[in-house]
Amino acid sequence: MRTAADRATSMRHSHLLEVGPATALTGLGTLVRLFWRLSRRQIILWGLVMLATVPASVVALKEAYPDQQALDARAALLGNPSAVLMTGPAFARDHYTLWAAVANELFLYILLAGAIMSILMTMRHTRLEEESGRLELLRSLPMGRLAPAAAALAIVVIANLALGAGVSIGVLITGAPAVDALALGLATVLTGLVFAGLAGVAAQLTEHAGTASGLSLGALAVAFLLRGVGDVLDAEGSWLSWLSPLAWAQQTRVLVDLRWWPLAVSGAALIVLLVLAAALSRRRDVGAGLRAAAAGPSGASRALRAPGGLARRLVTPTMLTWAIGLFLFAIAFGSLAASLEDMVDQLPTIGEFAPIDVDDLTSSFTAYILLMLALGPVGLIVAGVLRLRAEEQEGRLAGLLVAGTSRVDVVSRWVLVVALEVVALQVLLGLGTGIGVWLATGDLAWIGECLLAALVYLPAEALVGAITLALYGLRARWAGLAWLVVVWAALDTFLGDLLQLPEWSRDLSVLHHVPFVPHDDLDVVPLVVMAVLALALAAVGLIALRRRDLVAG
Repeated sequence: MRTAADRATSMRHSHLLEVGPATALTGLGTLVRLFWRLSRRQIILWGLVMLATVPASVVALKEAYPDQQALDARAALLGNPSAVLMTGPAFARDHYTLWAAVANELFLYILLAGAIMSILMTMRHTRLEEESGRLELLRSLPMGRLAPAAAALAIVVIANLALGAGVSIGVLITGAPAVDALALGLATVLTGLVFAGLAGVAAQLTEHAGTASGLSLGALAVAFLLRGVGDVLDAEGSWLSWLSPLAWAQQTRVLVDLRWWPLAVSGAALIVLLVLAAALSRRRDVGAGLRAAAAGPSGASRALRAPGGLARRLVTPTMLTWAIGLFLFAIAFGSLAASLEDMVDQLPTIGEFAPIDVDDLTSSFTAYILLMLALGPVGLIVAGVLRLRAEEQEGRLAGLLVAGTSRVDVVSRWVLVVALEVVALQVLLGLGTGIGVWLATGDLAWIGECLLAALVYLPAEALVGAITLALYGLRARWAGLAWLVVVWAALDTFLGDLLQLPEWSRDLSVLHHVPFVPHDDLDVVPLVVMAVLALALAAVGLIALRRRDLVAG
């Protein structure tokens, strides 16, 4: 159901559509400008973030491996299957260089960022436009049949070009060869577009954006696992690796021994996916999936009618998907503890760029793993609370209130469901880390110790959720600012020690105040302070929500 805000947005931009001879692409230019208005901030932000993080990461690698001895030590660690699974193929291990480290250890995460951006933006301008009803309204104006899809593709191409430019410029200013810098950016662009094509196909299969996004992100997870297992079978990539679009970019061997032809595989796959998406789109109605949705039950189930039932229905699938992935990551990271002594022997300066105590390797390394993994629940609690904003903007929250439930009750139950699921996820991460360390050390006691240490992060995660709720309660459009808390916590976690950030800036990260357990002794004071702040901010959010208008904020 379209809300008044949706209709107003569509009508506000409808005058932009020119009237002229009808063709399949009539109105394309105007739609591109409209979609650009809607997504320009996100596109610019993605490009700037990549332009900042890529050179910062290269500098971090330079600091981490300052000489050939350190590089050789790092190359030796790439023989560990867990390391290969989490990074990528191990090229040039016999003569490891800084740029080989960038290709082997950084490139994968650049590709993942581009893939996620492409999936989300493709859904934003295809399935979400249909689901909200805006596309149907726009199609009542002079518009060609292919114009909306072509405009969406054009915007996604622009976004990937901005991302690729940020990557190329980022490595170029740190001293990378110009040709390799160009290849790195082009591979990022093509990989992002391949996953945009996959998202375009998924958008034809189902009538709901959430389901289509889940299918697309699931395909990305499968691609990650195929590449990882394939690279474990052969350190430079096996036949299994080639089944993953991520591997096509990595197999260019950029910054090591550049070869262009694997990018042709990405290009061919992109063309096939676009043709398939176009063919499928002709077989369905606007707003519907390829297969008609089955008729639902005449009445809501008891679980759905229970307090918090709607939140569980909408939030739990995403939480469950991420929980499985993060649990596997936790086991993989924990199992790296078997390589710690060799790593410190060959790289004694490791303590300068990560909070690892060379005199107590296992406990400090385990504490660092738990710190990094805590970023997952921090991001998910923000996403879970922000889903309320989407429900409000789509008008569904108002429907619940019309039924007689107060907005404070609805929001409180929603936030409680999200909080409980985050607690369960944090427990799962502690269990996974403990299992990984146990497999590496043979000491079963690590499972219980990691499980207890993981719970220490709950007050910080609750504080982030409360900040999100307070922003949402004060004004709906402010709620997205909560992502800045997540971004800064990630930057401080990964680069704070290496860049020697000032203490005042590191204090802005909520995770920086969590005791570094199990390495350090437990200090309950910061945990109590964060818990009290979380309760106070949650109260502020609920009180403010009672006083503001819905949708208008």
